[in-house]
Amino acid sequence: MKILNKIIIIVIAVTGLYATFLITSDLSIISEKISSFKIGFLPIIISLVTSGWFVIFVRWHLLLKNSKIFIPKKDSLLIFFSGFALAVIPGKAGDLIKSQLLKTKFGIPRSKTVPIVILEQLYTVIGLVFLSFFGIWYFELGMYVIGFFIALLVFVFILISSRKIFNKVVLLLEKWKYTSKFVEPLSSSYDTIKKSIRGPIAFYASALTIIYWLIETIVVYFTLLAFGIDSIEFLKVIPTYTTSLMLGFLSFIPMGVGVVEGSLASFFSLHGVSVSLSLTLVIIIRLFTRWYGVVVGFFALKFSGGLSLDENAS
Repeated sequence: MKILNKIIIIVIAVTGLYATFLITSDLSIISEKISSFKIGFLPIIISLVTSGWFVIFVRWHLLLKNSKIFIPKKDSLLIFFSGFALAVIPGKAGDLIKSQLLKTKFGIPRSKTVPIVILEQLYTVIGLVFLSFFGIWYFELGMYVIGFFIALLVFVFILISSRKIFNKVVLLLEKWKYTSKFVEPLSSSYDTIKKSIRGPIAFYASALTIIYWLIETIVVYFTLLAFGIDSIEFLKVIPTYTTSLMLGFLSFIPMGVGVVEGSLASFFSLHGVSVSLSLTLVIIIRLFTRWYGVVVGFFALKFSGGLSLDENAS
């Protein structure tokens, strides 16, 4: 099955999920709240979401540069945005397509670029955990989720600190069909990963990720305000949103679809927002923060030549 067909099938499935959320809610309340959306917030929200992309693009550019990979910025931007489109595909294909495009267009070995994709995920978690500390005292459940992720990060850094331990874990991955495909690129990625989590590059990549998540949290806050909800303080929004994202991350479902929406709606309800409105809010928030990116990523994928790649390559 081609990439495009996979995307269409998953989009239809997610649309069905969102429709189920709305059907089980009070449609009259949903209609009333959507019509009361303050349209003046829309350009601000779209601008913030778009600016956040360029923040993590700078992170991508720095990680490439740190690995001595130099390509034109225009091509790099298209390749980076192409990953957004395939975020809906299981198996992290949305990220790995960037490695394949770099190989196809510039002849850069995947063994050299797959570590960068892995590092992006690592810094994503680091940024989430760091930002979650702001306002965490407002949200007790978030403390347990953050505690788990801190332990996970400690394990990862211990793993990376020793080549012997790293190689042993990589060998264990060969035993599972799903993870076995990552063994080859991982086995040759140790030096790149270790070099990219030390010194100035670690500071800049972490700082850029924190800024990105902060911008996205502001988007969530402004979306609440656009619907006339001002009872949830910004410091409460931070741990509420980041905890939902981390739970979605743990689910291993592409973009945490269903898990993020369900948990975030539940958290909003705990803050006094009605269930019907909470479900509406999370769908709108996800349209802004994720599905808008999927649409833009699809166009980038087309212009970067990603749609012409066969399934095995991608």
